[in-house]
Amino acid sequence: MNTENIGRLFVVAAPSGAGKTSLLCAILKQVPNTVFSISYTTREKREQEQDGVDYRFVSHSEFQQMIGDGCFLEYARVFDHYYGTAGKEVASLRLQKLDVILEIDWQGARQVREKIPDSESIFILPPTRRALESRLRGRGTDSDEVIERRLADSVADMGHWDEFDYLVINDDFDAGVKDLRKIISGNGSQFRKNRPEIKALIDKLLTG
Repeated sequence: MNTENIGRLFVVAAPSGAGKTSLLCAILKQVPNTVFSISYTTREKREQEQDGVDYRFVSHSEFQQMIGDGCFLEYARVFDHYYGTAGKEVASLRLQKLDVILEIDWQGARQVREKIPDSESIFILPPTRRALESRLRGRGTDSDEVIERRLADSVADMGHWDEFDYLVINDDFDAGVKDLRKIISGNGSQFRKNRPEIKALIDKLLTG
């Protein structure tokens, strides 16, 4: 695909509880010509969710058929359910000169980078482990056992931070949105992963 006259592709990942979804919803409202690619999933639809808006909800057998047919740009199993991005849908959106945002995990991000080298990847981090746990508990939807599992998985996810091009620290929500806007507009060089202050933060997040 000629990348000169098409939209850009941004892959955004984060540990559970880092506030990724809220930040990206704000971006879609504020930045023209940006769209989500709606993922497929095998998990049950939650009461407030809409099929075809939040996710495309399919059965395990349908998802497996799509894997067999080579439909997915990326897919992964997360918390006992499958999630995937349809490659043709992403390509179609980019040909319309729309900047496409994939909200996926690090496993999917790795697959996308391998298949689409011009994609740009962003990893969102919490400011502290305590903030991460507070956000997970603040949802009020999970048991203590599930929260502990999510915390452990989130720490493991953060270990993949160095696979991404940019890092955004979601401490203050408005500042986080502003930082993401700079990256998407092509002015986010100060958020590259190799900036000096990142290593100390990562060490604290991973070791507690």
